[in-house]
Amino acid sequence: MITQRPILPNQNFTYQFDVTGQEGTLWWHAHEPFLRATLHGAVIIRPRGWPDSYPFRKPDKEVPIIIAEWWEKNLAGMDRNMTNGFFDDYSSASTINGKLGDLFNCSGVAEDGYVLDVEPGKTYLLHIINAALFSEYYIKIAGHKFTLVSADANYVNPYTTDTIAIAPGETMDALVIADAPIGRYYMVALPSQAPPPDTQTPEYVTRGMVQYSTVLLNSSRDDVPEMPDNHDTITSFHFHGNMTSLLHRQNSPPVPKEADESLFIVLSLGSICRNGGHSCKRGDSGEIILVANMNNVSFHLPPETATPILEEHYYHNGMDNTLQELANGPPVTFNFTDRDLIPFGPKEMQLEPTSRAKLVRRFKQGSTVDVVFQSTGMLQGDSNPMHLHGHDMFVLAHGLGNFNPARDVATYNLVNPPRKNTVLVPNLGWAAVRFVADNPGAWFMHCHYEFHLSMGMSAVFIVEDGPTEDTSLPPPPSGF
Repeated sequence: MITQRPILPNQNFTYQFDVTGQEGTLWWHAHEPFLRATLHGAVIIRPRGWPDSYPFRKPDKEVPIIIAEWWEKNLAGMDRNMTNGFFDDYSSASTINGKLGDLFNCSGVAEDGYVLDVEPGKTYLLHIINAALFSEYYIKIAGHKFTLVSADANYVNPYTTDTIAIAPGETMDALVIADAPIGRYYMVALPSQAPPPDTQTPEYVTRGMVQYSTVLLNSSRDDVPEMPDNHDTITSFHFHGNMTSLLHRQNSPPVPKEADESLFIVLSLGSICRNGGHSCKRGDSGEIILVANMNNVSFHLPPETATPILEEHYYHNGMDNTLQELANGPPVTFNFTDRDLIPFGPKEMQLEPTSRAKLVRRFKQGSTVDVVFQSTGMLQGDSNPMHLHGHDMFVLAHGLGNFNPARDVATYNLVNPPRKNTVLVPNLGWAAVRFVADNPGAWFMHCHYEFHLSMGMSAVFIVEDGPTEDTSLPPPPSGF
């Protein structure tokens, strides 16, 4: 428990929150492990004066597009399995707006797919959300282009592309103009994964249809887009690298020119001994539990935890004795992106031992923080969509290979970097972000791949109170 106690069965809880100054697509979801597979939805914040006040072409219609997965599993049981080192649970299908699509045949006939009806010449604003647990997706519509206009509820300089790359936790707003010849065009969502020698998991393509209103029902024109390879990671790297903030208003927050403190966070896998001790056979053995970690510490709330960290922080009830501070960097420096570390073997076994703790990092109110996230090849070569609750981050730069401050700091975009709440750290690469710790409280920082989250790739960022009421944590609501 980070910010609140769970809402119990047959109970309810009413949230009140302020969206002043925010515009665009966000989403809500459960944070009880794996239950967000079905407990999620869109939150679309429109600008004052909508729809004429968008800083881009006025759309004729707005449509939410939610990419997700369909599971034939006990979702709560999946979390227990992964926490205990068992990784044989996979989804059965991918969905677009809850529809399986005609690539699936569950009842003897092709399943219905999502259909977006369009009129020739009209403009559609798609609010795209990746609510999937396990996969980044590539999205394409045959015969059409997207113009990306916003990401994570922050406007970007519009740019045109035929492919949207979206990781779990991310949102994208994109314009699509119905300017193709009359017909039906497949909308395809393709999950991607790291190439071998990474462990390959079942991945399922799904597709819906963009259908022109004047098309004949017996039309034979059903165009299919040419998709990237499911091991293609470079298309996503360039897609995310093309984003820059649209500085369209005088109150657009400036990028702080310097940071008050800096963190180098290595995102990795490792292991703990299944027997709870410090000595066991590492590598591909039954004596370990694989865990995910940040700077070689895997986040873990003991089962007896009864009080949320936010509540402990507010009441100053001696929780410091149970917490471990997230270090400025990893305990050991190595060639983080060495592909020889991906399979079990003597090389990775030297780096494998990991600890578990209730991992936090404290920041002074108003401080500017730089974080460089470094992906590794330790037992996997995945990307990592890192999500920070309660804040937006300026994404200053990203790159492939190992971060080198002498070379890479000079590439930071301090003029118009995109602002995001989820930054995709590329496969065997790094991403540098800067944020202002101006929202008091206890905020979860975690990978949005559910398996990494369940395995412990997370920490809690605690922002201390400031000198004023506006910069201090308010008291808990009644009945909290």
